[in-house]
Amino acid sequence: MSTLTPEGKAFLVAIGTVELDCRLIPIATKTSATAGPGAGGTSIFIRSGDHRVRLTVKEHSPLKAVPDEDGVLLLHNNERLIWGQLETPLCHCPGQAYITVSECCIFNCRFCPVPKLDGGIKNIGTIIGMVEEASATGRLNAISLTSGVAVTPEEEVERMVRIVEALHSRFDLPIGVSVYPTKDSSRLLHDAGVVEIKYNVETMDPVIFASVCPDFSLTGILDALREAVSIFGKNAVFTNFIIGLGEDDRTVLDGVTTLARMGVIPNLRPISPSPLREGEITIQRPSQERLLYLAKETKNILKNNGLDAAKARTMCLPCTGCDITPFRDV
Repeated sequence: MSTLTPEGKAFLVAIGTVELDCRLIPIATKTSATAGPGAGGTSIFIRSGDHRVRLTVKEHSPLKAVPDEDGVLLLHNNERLIWGQLETPLCHCPGQAYITVSECCIFNCRFCPVPKLDGGIKNIGTIIGMVEEASATGRLNAISLTSGVAVTPEEEVERMVRIVEALHSRFDLPIGVSVYPTKDSSRLLHDAGVVEIKYNVETMDPVIFASVCPDFSLTGILDALREAVSIFGKNAVFTNFIIGLGEDDRTVLDGVTTLARMGVIPNLRPISPSPLREGEITIQRPSQERLLYLAKETKNILKNNGLDAAKARTMCLPCTGCDITPFRDV
């Protein structure tokens, strides 16, 4: 049975869901997303060949995972497709303690279910305990922190600084952070011990941005990213760039070029509809062909600007589960 190729992974990511055979349910280690567009969903990770894929568990998916000797077989409409092995996530993903601090948000991005969820805020003790538990496995390579905005962006950054300082003093591991930027967030987080930062543009189409992120300023986020590069340096500043909000490929690649020239590595994230946002937004999950095309073109643009996504140590780019990642998948 074949293992994943870039084309095969893009096919799986384009579908994005999987039904679990009942025999796998007792042994499958599932993880629940608490941040971003996928919040509230339950997923599994499968490793096959040189690739990893994260699929949301869903009944009646065209993909089905069934046990097969010491691994798992993925079926598509009951036909054998790919063989792999289930991976055990530490906190949210394999190899990392990827922790959402504030599982709530005052902002109302139309694609994101987090404002609709009654999430709490983790304290420092809880987060340290989660990292210690992950570290005890011997498989922890990085700490990644993300957060909604519980009260204000400034308060969220202050909370994150305190957490990073506590973790930095206890663990000799790279720490990456994704938050909404403030005037001083890059300098404060860098001084606390953060080595990589992510501020999300969500989309580089200004019309779509104004519609789906009415509380935010695209110009303000781009200014924050530009400053972050001057503080964190090359291959250490990232941004999530959602695919499937109605943007065209030219807009995506022009946006990728703009970001790369700034020294920012975009993470192209295919989106799935959240039932909590039904009727508020129209989205279309990108096809296999589109995912591959945009990833390959993004790789070329990054190379032309002296950037390498494979050098990322924290957050989404080294995980690769949700995306077709340049320099790792293609």
